[in-house]
Amino acid sequence: MSLDAFRDELAATAAALAAPGTGLLAADESTATIGKRFAGIGLENTEENRRAYRSLLATTEGLQEHISGVILFEETLFQDSSPELGGAPLVELFQKQGIIPGIKVDQGVEPLAGGMSGESWCTGLKGLAERAARYYERGARFAKWRAVLRIGAQGCPSELAVRENAWGLARYARTVQEQGLAPIVEPEILMDGDHDITITASVQEWVLRTVYEALALNGVFLEGSMLKPSMTCAGAACPQTTSPEEVGAFTLRTLSRTVPAAVPAILFLSGGLSEEDATLCLNAINQAADQGFAPWHLGFSFGRALQHSCLQQWGGRDRAAGQAALLARARANGAASLGSYEPGSQPSDDTSLFVANYSY
Repeated sequence: MSLDAFRDELAATAAALAAPGTGLLAADESTATIGKRFAGIGLENTEENRRAYRSLLATTEGLQEHISGVILFEETLFQDSSPELGGAPLVELFQKQGIIPGIKVDQGVEPLAGGMSGESWCTGLKGLAERAARYYERGARFAKWRAVLRIGAQGCPSELAVRENAWGLARYARTVQEQGLAPIVEPEILMDGDHDITITASVQEWVLRTVYEALALNGVFLEGSMLKPSMTCAGAACPQTTSPEEVGAFTLRTLSRTVPAAVPAILFLSGGLSEEDATLCLNAINQAADQGFAPWHLGFSFGRALQHSCLQQWGGRDRAAGQAALLARARANGAASLGSYEPGSQPSDDTSLFVANYSY
């Protein structure tokens, strides 16, 4: 089908995901990555344990007040819930709550031939149209594709890496729109490095300008798309500390210089910040937006920063405790997406969630 056949639906999906006071739950960890999370709580990485955990997420009462959509891994999209929940498809449990299901469609990164050491390109374009049509039929209404860039002293990111990843994001976005899925465009700039926030801002402006040039060349329907960027932060090893207020000001400046007003929502990734720090930075971005130019919904699409306490409290046994922790972080980030979060008002964990060269 053509993009025009889905234009109204794509715009409606993006608008629903941009509801004030909400964001996304990124529960799209691969089987290997969820295994690492389970290892941290002493739990075996089996299909039954993955089913039990994702069933917990899908049945958290009240989650829809703060979570407008959930990004799923392919296994979860086609998986049924735990027997004690009647074995209903997990996707239907999220839909029953009014949470829109989405799907991770990239197939991971590979080394970029001709790029600098450690640079990558994202795979998954082959067969994407057919997979997207199947995901739409199952109930998914949006998609996510993660490109990865790094800042380094040896010329990273290179021009080749920026252009290759921007083009891949654009080809993906156009392809899934033609199958009815609203694309989340995710050009993640890793926090690895000792660069300061001004370097991050300069690189991020370059990356985002290049991404939106590629989206335009591919005829991507911006009103039916979303952006999932990193917050504009200093490198994790930077000796100078930056406050949430600095992150908020730099992030808003970066976006106002690069992202078209037609984009309905900018949904930030947490990038390895602790639960509380991610919320504080999101809150500061929205407070800065109240004083400046911000035509978009500024929400969240957190994975680790929504699920860390949930996993710790659940521990493979206590569903109610896990759900209470998840709901607390959802409430906190819902408030932060309105710029009204009171620091420490919801239980959180201030453990750093930074993982060098993060992949999933």
